[in-house]
Parts: sequence; structure tokens; C-alpha cells
Amino acid sequence: MADVRIITGGLERADVRGILAEHLDEMVATSPPESVHALDLDALRGPGVSFWTVLDADGAAIAVGALAELSDTDAELKSMRTTTAARGRGVAASLLAHLIEAARHGGYARLRLETGSDDFFAPARRLYERHGFVETGPFGRYSEDPYSRFYLLDVRD
Repeated sequence: MADVRIITGGLERADVRGILAEHLDEMVATSPPESVHALDLDALRGPGVSFWTVLDADGAAIAVGALAELSDTDAELKSMRTTTAARGRGVAASLLAHLIEAARHGGYARLRLETGSDDFFAPARRLYERHGFVETGPFGRYSEDPYSRFYLLDVRD
């Protein structure tokens, strides 16, 4: 997308913190506490986590996303969120493509993610499926959960 740019970092920005707070609030509102797996600011600043921000033409943050290292071969997509105003413009698709490339260039073989099973998460699931993610079982610290869906994408060239 010509009218946006993706930068590394951004957790120090108030608008980014606002996007992440909204993300956490919606996760808590749509899932039981034991099924909320979104990362907070401290976790997003942690080791093995890389974070990106999408800025619009005016420099305002309109989307965020992160990769968390699971192993030498696997990374997990975390905290992917687009502002309500930016939805439907291809911002999420551009960010997801960027994150897939970042995983590939980071030497990972597989990119994994967990998202909700409720209808609220259907647009996210469609986005991931359009980009080649396939549904799989739990991974890492996750276990079977009726509120979660798990996806996998092979990112090797």
C-alpha cells in the first residue's frame, strides 16, 4: 500500500499503546480469561519478540503486529491488530505479508498463530487462510481449547 509504511518498533508511542490496550480489552470481552493469550506491553518488550507498527500518511499508527520466537525453527504471530478506521483498506494484509517475510528472513521454517474461534474472529481467520495458513492443533504452551483455533504456515522458500 502506497499510503502506509511499516516501521520496526513503536511500543513507546501513545497511539500504539492505545491500539494494544483496545486489543487486550476486546480479547477479554470476547473470551474467558484462561483463553486470552494476547501479550501485554512487558511481554512485547521481552526477549525473542520483534514488533512492527504500520503508520498512515500522516504518521499515525493504524496497525501493529509481532513475532515471538518459539524455537530455532518456529515463530508465533502475536498482537496483530488494525484500528477500526483502517479496516477494509488492505492494511492487515500488507502487515501480514511483511510479518511472513520477516519470519522467512529470520530463518524460521514455520510461522504459527492462535486466534479465537468465536464469530468475532472470523475476519482474522479468513485473512490468515487467504495467506496460506492452515488450521492445525495446539503448539507450544497451548492446549486444546474450544475458544482457540491454531494455524500454521510453512515460510521456507
